[in-house]
Amino acid sequence: MTAPVIASARPRELLARNWDGFLRVGGRQHRVAGGGGCGLNVMDFGPLDAPPLLFIHGWSQSWLCWMKQVEGLSDRFRVVCMDSRGQGDSDKPSGDEHYNDSALWADDVRAVIDALDLRRPILSGWSYGGLVIGDYLAAHGTGRIAGVHFIGALIVNGGRLPFFGPALLRRVPKMASPNAAVAIENARKFVRECAAAPLQREVFETALAWTMQTPAPVRLSLVKRRLDFRPLLATVKIPALITQGSLDQVILPAMAEEIATAMPHAVHSRYERVGHMPFLEEPERFNRELAAFAASV
Repeated sequence: MTAPVIASARPRELLARNWDGFLRVGGRQHRVAGGGGCGLNVMDFGPLDAPPLLFIHGWSQSWLCWMKQVEGLSDRFRVVCMDSRGQGDSDKPSGDEHYNDSALWADDVRAVIDALDLRRPILSGWSYGGLVIGDYLAAHGTGRIAGVHFIGALIVNGGRLPFFGPALLRRVPKMASPNAAVAIENARKFVRECAAAPLQREVFETALAWTMQTPAPVRLSLVKRRLDFRPLLATVKIPALITQGSLDQVILPAMAEEIATAMPHAVHSRYERVGHMPFLEEPERFNRELAAFAASV
């Protein structure tokens, strides 16, 4: 069975939106004790009784990356955005042991679901967030979630895999440098390379700021994990959506094809002329498709 595909061929447009709509959306802030007691920052928007969407960001990122989903979806969904361990406003313990145990990541997600009483949320994981979804599924299964959404997502990690794009391979080692000048310069280039077209200045500046919230040693600890969730995903039968930019230079489209092969029932949505951040580069389409997926499950 082949995965259904949604394709887009319309011309790319620059992201030319300001923060006004996002800043007008009020939210609730929570502190949740995750795996091993790690304090997690969680932002929570929209009606408490609305269908929940739980967003999990990528490597060295923050809940703020979901600004357009908060703005565009929280009128009819409960939009919950967690800062993963070591990143954003969550605790940043030092040492590989806080990051190399899959069970800790799984328990982080489970703790957010429990603490906020999320009833059958959809898990949306961007980039490294795909690994976190895998962590959760491996430990806790599918019983408490309605579906999974992989966004430019990684489900395999370790070594120089053919799924890693040049932006990732060039920048990750230098962004983990203890030399702040080196780390900042490469973080600036990494943020630029995440999008196929230039981001609006305010968005770029804010993205660079949240990227720098992650300490360099934590960045290094995060990439040391060795994982392959393809066999696990082949056993997962709940609804799935795959969102992938055709010009992604961080996680190559070949990774999305691997997910689609493992989950042939998944809807595979390809974004032409879009890079690693379809939720920011083409937010209207992204929100529309996620809302339709949520309604279908």
